[in-house]
Amino acid sequence: MENKKYASYAEIERDLEILKLEKEINYQKLVLSFQRTKESITPQYIVSGVFSSYKEYLSNSYPRILQSILPYIINWFINKKRGN
Repeated sequence: MENKKYASYAEIERDLEILKLEKEINYQKLVLSFQRTKESITPQYIVSGVFSSYKEYLSNSYPRILQSILPYIINWFINKKRGN
């Protein structure tokens, strides 16, 4: 970082004010990020996130699951009617 040369105290004060505002903005971003993280680790959001992941997985693989389970279900009904 290079040293800046100031011609007046007004320039120094202006830069200090800018730095102060940047510091406040960064602090508020940090606080907001912390709040969002805190909200995202509540049990409600964790459970909903897990269910949404499984829901997406199962909705995409539903036909494959049905094709693999359907023969077993049919055999079970056939054997049940025969009394086996």
